[in-house]
Amino acid sequence: MATVFVALSGGVDSSVAAAVLKDDGFDVVGGHITCWDGCEQGEERRDARRVAFHLGIPFLTFDLRREYRARVFDSMVREYAAGRTPNPDVMCNREIKFGAFLERALRLGADYIATGHYARLERGGGIGLFEGADKQKDQSYFLWSLAKPQLERSLFPLSRCTKSEVRRMARQWRLPTAEKKDSQGLCFVGKVSFGDFLRELLPRRPGPIVTADGTRIGEHDGLAFYTIGQRHGLGIGGGAPYYVAAKQPETDTLVVGVGPGDPVLYRKEIVVSQLNWISGSREGRYEVRIRYRQPKVAAVVEAGPWGVRVVFDEPQRGVAPGQSAVFYDGEQVLGGGIIEY
Repeated sequence: MATVFVALSGGVDSSVAAAVLKDDGFDVVGGHITCWDGCEQGEERRDARRVAFHLGIPFLTFDLRREYRARVFDSMVREYAAGRTPNPDVMCNREIKFGAFLERALRLGADYIATGHYARLERGGGIGLFEGADKQKDQSYFLWSLAKPQLERSLFPLSRCTKSEVRRMARQWRLPTAEKKDSQGLCFVGKVSFGDFLRELLPRRPGPIVTADGTRIGEHDGLAFYTIGQRHGLGIGGGAPYYVAAKQPETDTLVVGVGPGDPVLYRKEIVVSQLNWISGSREGRYEVRIRYRQPKVAAVVEAGPWGVRVVFDEPQRGVAPGQSAVFYDGEQVLGGGIIEY
């Protein structure tokens, strides 16, 4: 039977993934990835180790702190400094879980790695990535950047499970993490707000806050500290609800919309680069997701030398450069890329 290294995070999902694979007869090894000092890293490793002991499987720790800082954290900070909104979860999947961890596991004799992602792989006629059965937990959006060789060496044991079923199985197997709450946020942020975290890292570069017609209504302390669609924390009085619509790094200008229906908040088309196609082609009529858990929307995708141009059937609100646009054909992930503008 094949050997599978399971990325045991210390949470219930990866714990059940390991239990399912062992129950199916795989030779399972638990692997805990250390990405960052502090936070709750010690607690997570302890829980992962307890699960491995409970299941009677070997347990290894993979110290990937250097790789995480270089490939994920530093890249994220540079993107925010440039006025963009990156997605560190996408980068972590590509560079760490299905990158450095996969590479080390293969060197140690693994045939596959496995994670607790809610997504589905199909191997008939070539590898294909699909949404998981639980649409509320589906994580296929975060996996678009994986190359086919990475997917071919991966298993998603929870692909056909709902979260409630995972909890039930965890209780049946009496796993130590059965009642553990799901983790929230990024490990390196801690208990402060993400905006305050960035303010500790990046210099303040004040600039004007303007409406779509150029009217100056306030001043911000740095574009990096605001996100597209943000309403609160802008420091603008007057009673009207203001929403961040765009950042203009060349002039350090923050553009806001007045009220949720302001046309400046909506985009009819976007440009997407840094493309990765798992299936399909660069052109066609697809469904597109531009944020996690946002409903997929219909659009036409047109190829170009710079990437693709995506024209939505209906204008979309809250499009953020630096975020991921993921293309679907029904439940199948065709590929994705990074929103440029």
